[in-house]
Amino acid sequence: MGKPAFSTRIKNFFRIAGPGLITGASDDDPSGIATYSQAGAQFGFSTLWTALFTFPLMAAIQGMCARIGLVTSEGLTVTLRKYYPKPLMYGMLAVSFPAITLNIGADIQGMGAVAHMIFPNIPGGFFSIGFTTVLMFVIIQYPYQKIARILKWLCLSLLLYIIVPFMVKQDWLQIAKRTFVPVIKFDRDFLSIIVALLGTTISPYLFFWQATMEAEDMAHSDKKIIVDKTVLGNMRTDINTGMLLSNVVMFFIILTAGSVLFPNGIRQIDTVDQAARALEPLAGKLTYFIFALGVVGTGFLAIPVLAGAQSYMLAETFGWEEGLDKKFPEAKPFYISVVISLLVGLSLDFLGISPVKALLYTAILYGLTAPLLIAIILHIGNNKKIMGEFTNSKLSNALGFITLFLMTLAAVALIWFLFQ
Repeated sequence: MGKPAFSTRIKNFFRIAGPGLITGASDDDPSGIATYSQAGAQFGFSTLWTALFTFPLMAAIQGMCARIGLVTSEGLTVTLRKYYPKPLMYGMLAVSFPAITLNIGADIQGMGAVAHMIFPNIPGGFFSIGFTTVLMFVIIQYPYQKIARILKWLCLSLLLYIIVPFMVKQDWLQIAKRTFVPVIKFDRDFLSIIVALLGTTISPYLFFWQATMEAEDMAHSDKKIIVDKTVLGNMRTDINTGMLLSNVVMFFIILTAGSVLFPNGIRQIDTVDQAARALEPLAGKLTYFIFALGVVGTGFLAIPVLAGAQSYMLAETFGWEEGLDKKFPEAKPFYISVVISLLVGLSLDFLGISPVKALLYTAILYGLTAPLLIAIILHIGNNKKIMGEFTNSKLSNALGFITLFLMTLAAVALIWFLFQ
């Protein structure tokens, strides 16, 4: 028998792909795009290596979270509630809630600002309200399976960023060098952007989303799923693909800013609309349009993940009826929390809260909680009482502890930078 047709292979991939693909793609939200653009604009190609370096670390941590969801058939918050002191769970929730809400607000503002650039006669606030309304309607109206299918196809919007660097002349030898040979500068600005990149790529809300969505996938399967090597193998393929896509897009956004903005003396990018606007006179209207369109697509992809992760965390903490498969009357508190998070995020646009400040506060909150959460995930992953025969492998533990060390270092650096 010959190889299956390309279309068949694509269908098989999308059948296996699920939470991991969506998680990885949603990591490249508008606020992340702003961070990557700033890295390229400020330091050229010097941070390209971070996309390669962080890939195995992201895959290892998200893989642990996915395995916890598969083995326990429950979200990470439920596992914390059952096996760990309650103050720990409430502390995580108290920090995560404002961080996620600020992230949602920054993403909505970014989408509105970029849409306003494409249609300058319409105020950005109008677009922000419109996008928020559409997101609310889709999340409340459609069941999980349909939302998951929509999110999978929205992942394709990330491919727009891979196209952009090929629209301008590149020094591929220099790019290869900066990708595989790390550059480290021991000054505040460079170390700050490295901390920001780590915090953007390894975000705590993704840990909760990953575990919960694996459990949801099992619950919505047509047949009973028994966790075995095949199931775990499919999960790893899904996770690795999602994290690879996330970092490929990160790489190409840094490359775009590094090859277009940096050589032309543009060193400061605070928001995604600034990045898109700066590209237009230097790389042409089509490049700018593709970049801007990608921001809107990634916003529609990331915001349901952010709002969904937060609502699942609240529901699992307080024992509410939960699930994107349920109708609004069946899970009122769950959906009300989604609506509130979106409305509070939207309100930031009208309260005059700068998206840059929102991102700064988000980075601080994520940066401080990530090390503790990674330590807990490592502990759960090695706890036979919870995981049975599916505890972490030596490789997972090695990558997990490297991630823990780096994120702890990043948290210390973040605190140090704040007081300088």
